[in-house]
Amino acid sequence: MIQNNNNLFHLQTESTSYVFRVNEKNHLEHLYYGEKIAIEGDAMALQSKDCFIMGNLIAYEQEDKQYSLSQLCLEASGLGKGDIREPFVELIFANGSRTTDFLFEKAEVRKKEALTVLPSSYDESGETEELVISLKDRNHHVRLELCYGVFYQTNVITRSARLINEGNEVITVSRLLSAQLDFETNEYVFTNFCGSWGREMKRYNHELHQGKVVNASRAGVSSNRNNPFVMLSELGTTEDFGSCYGMNLIYSGNHYEAAEVSELGQVRLVSGINPEGFTYELQPEAVFQAPEAVMTYSSLGMNGMSQNMHHFVKEHIVRGEWKKKERPILLNSWEAAYFKINESKLVKMAKAAKDAGIELFVMDDGWFGNRNDDTSSLGDWFVNEKKLPGGLKGIADKINGLGLDFGIWVEPEMICADSDLFRLHPDWAVRIEGQSHSEGRNQMFLDLTKDDVCNYVIKVMSRIFESANISYVKWDMNRIFTDLYSDTLSAHRQGEFGYRYNMGLYKVLEALMSKFPHILFEGCASGGNRFDLGMLCYFPQIWASDDTDGYERATIQTGYSYGYPMSVVTAHVSGCPNHQTLRTVPLETRFNVAAFGVLGYECNLLEATKEELDAIKAQVALYKEYRGVLQFGDYYRIANGDDTDYRNGVYQWITVSEDKETAVGLYMQNRVTPNYSYARFKAKGLDPEYTYVFTNRTLKYNIKEFGDLVNTVAPIHIKKDSLGHNMLAKFIKMDGEQECYTVKGSLLNNAGIRLKQGFAATGYSDQVRFFQDYSSRIYFMNKK
Repeated sequence: MIQNNNNLFHLQTESTSYVFRVNEKNHLEHLYYGEKIAIEGDAMALQSKDCFIMGNLIAYEQEDKQYSLSQLCLEASGLGKGDIREPFVELIFANGSRTTDFLFEKAEVRKKEALTVLPSSYDESGETEELVISLKDRNHHVRLELCYGVFYQTNVITRSARLINEGNEVITVSRLLSAQLDFETNEYVFTNFCGSWGREMKRYNHELHQGKVVNASRAGVSSNRNNPFVMLSELGTTEDFGSCYGMNLIYSGNHYEAAEVSELGQVRLVSGINPEGFTYELQPEAVFQAPEAVMTYSSLGMNGMSQNMHHFVKEHIVRGEWKKKERPILLNSWEAAYFKINESKLVKMAKAAKDAGIELFVMDDGWFGNRNDDTSSLGDWFVNEKKLPGGLKGIADKINGLGLDFGIWVEPEMICADSDLFRLHPDWAVRIEGQSHSEGRNQMFLDLTKDDVCNYVIKVMSRIFESANISYVKWDMNRIFTDLYSDTLSAHRQGEFGYRYNMGLYKVLEALMSKFPHILFEGCASGGNRFDLGMLCYFPQIWASDDTDGYERATIQTGYSYGYPMSVVTAHVSGCPNHQTLRTVPLETRFNVAAFGVLGYECNLLEATKEELDAIKAQVALYKEYRGVLQFGDYYRIANGDDTDYRNGVYQWITVSEDKETAVGLYMQNRVTPNYSYARFKAKGLDPEYTYVFTNRTLKYNIKEFGDLVNTVAPIHIKKDSLGHNMLAKFIKMDGEQECYTVKGSLLNNAGIRLKQGFAATGYSDQVRFFQDYSSRIYFMNKK
């Protein structure tokens, strides 16, 4: 709901209010963003009460020496008129001047419109309103439009901006951000999510003081170094209590988020395209569109904020046939075979997958060109018939004949120097002619700022996708940008390269998604190197990390959960020792963690033991039973792996069905704490009045897991790993504990379930939890 009361704007969602006004100088003064309020009577209660300029601040104009922009909370700030905090917009005019002074001209409320050249949020119902504020620079013929979308049910406000050159001279845009949020005081913590390949989305908290904290990417992509999702929370905010703001950006290139505390203790939070290395020549009558930013607020802590973001992404970012469709369980060939694939091996792997109940088989890298390693052939998208004599159709038909869907891996944005495509079109590669170029994974980017390159990618990918019954495509991108240059851009327009590349990428994706709506596309970029809302507008799921270690994945998936729903996070069960860490994590934990995302397997089932295959069959059957709630339920964090005085880190998650009749919870420990057997599972999100049956999986454990402790109960001595030990293990399994309680939701939410005693070296029975390092349990809560 959007109210305009004499240029006092009140944007209302179900639980929040966003308020600003046009002040006496025609600047936009930000007044409030937080818990929903009623504004009746005199709005002066929210307005700035400054009567005198403080210290050595600058007066906006000589006619009123008591008015300074530096003392105000603003909606969009520029340079040159006294406000020296983070600017929202920076322009260079034909005479070289940089001062801007955008003043209110008009406001319009309309139904929300999609951005024309960039992906953006949407509303299938067509009911979402949008406020468009038009500002005109006081001294130049340039207009700034600020757009505010109000998504009522998900408690989200979106913001975007665009510049229109209404003059006759070229204007250089050196910065146009997407969102600016000002606060009067600095009692906040800024949180960002950083990492690298193999360890994405680690959460870092920064208590704000005078100065600036920056979260940004210069990698050319949103990057695994710094995800564009950030939070701002009041001091003392927890998962379930306190004020928490979330902000994200619908863009896949270089981004910039900053939280700055001014000399007056004010906080300014901004988000948008990274201005470093960016310029854009705005020709007369031309328009420059900034990406759309997403903002939300909750008084119910970080979990409350996350719920808003999750619902928004599921409903207003993800789109198409797979938006609400349950995702299949897949087996990916990569970690089982790497580049060493052939039709015979793949069919055998697929048969094993079918026997385990898996639904989709994915052939990863190595099927095209002369691709026997990562040094060649990207760009040569023709089938290697030595590996696949029947082509894509032949292997797809065989996989389909087993009762499985078939999927493939592609990396369309890349080109290798050792490829027929490069030899034919060296000018299509992103590099600087006449200079040595830097490569990542022996590859370069294709120049998607060029229409003919974009059209080529659309054409060749269409040919591939049409050549066989392909149900799934993994779209990979395995490097960051270097040597940014395009010969289609003049020297003084090279700063537009990153923006124009993403426009080209989005054009390609829009064409292919529209042409192949039935294919399930999964994004990937060396794992989470391009995990952002821009890509989620095309790909309903993204590979979260190349690290499949169950322990590491618990941290990674927890990080993603702050800003993204689990329905967009893919997770695989892989072999052990893990290929990225050489760590061995129990198979059940690998499954339990992966089950809270979109589940897949990435291991060699042909070499699995019977015990492992039986376990995987049971896992797949269980996941199918609870797939709806695990993929699309409301997800809450209960414990985040933090150590305490008496306990090494514990992770607890729960996902609850929309009707609150079914829930699945995870309890996982990092490392065993000696002589500490206490554990409690405490739920969130259940209906307090419902009666639930709380149960766990009944498992049996290999007696070899207890080592030579077996001799404490055996009538004869059994040598560890001897023939007798192995025979005993084959026929005798140790029963695991069983939990079964019928309780009210209020008990589960507030008191929790005291779990059975964990193993503490003094005895074992079927009433004791067998709980090693990295052990875990899944618990089920079903309405009675």
